[in-house]
Amino acid sequence: MNLYDFTVNDREENPVSLVCCKGKVILIVNSATHCGFTPQYAGLQKLYEEFHDKGLEILDFPCNQFGKQAPGTAAEICEFRVSHYHTTFPQFAKIEVNGANASPLYVYLKQQLKGICGSNIKWNFTKFLIDKNGNAVKRYGPNKTPQAIAKDVEAFLNR
Repeated sequence: MNLYDFTVNDREENPVSLVCCKGKVILIVNSATHCGFTPQYAGLQKLYEEFHDKGLEILDFPCNQFGKQAPGTAAEICEFRVSHYHTTFPQFAKIEVNGANASPLYVYLKQQLKGICGSNIKWNFTKFLIDKNGNAVKRYGPNKTPQAIAKDVEAFLNR
């Protein structure tokens, strides 16, 4: 099993098979619009602009589980991201990342790579790096900025 076995919903709730990302390096992030880490959207966009043409995809999954810091509809969240941070990478439907209603994708990611707090996601802006073969290879806590992981992204793009 790898990332390509999953289907997720885009922000309009249409199913999207992650086979669409086959052969690319992927950064998956659970985000929030009203969080102390929200300015990481700017860093994520910078990564996207720098590496998208070289094979990077960023998949953004808004999550309201942590302090209810991602209120609103998917459309409202998208409007916020675009108007404040000029993001152009894909945003998917709002999900849960922990607990009984956790997205199957996140259940899988947490099984593959445990964090400092065990398998559960600690907070918004936890990031997972996926290699070109669909394998989860690195997990980053919320404090790790997109700029701090740029070298890892570049290294996996060059493999």
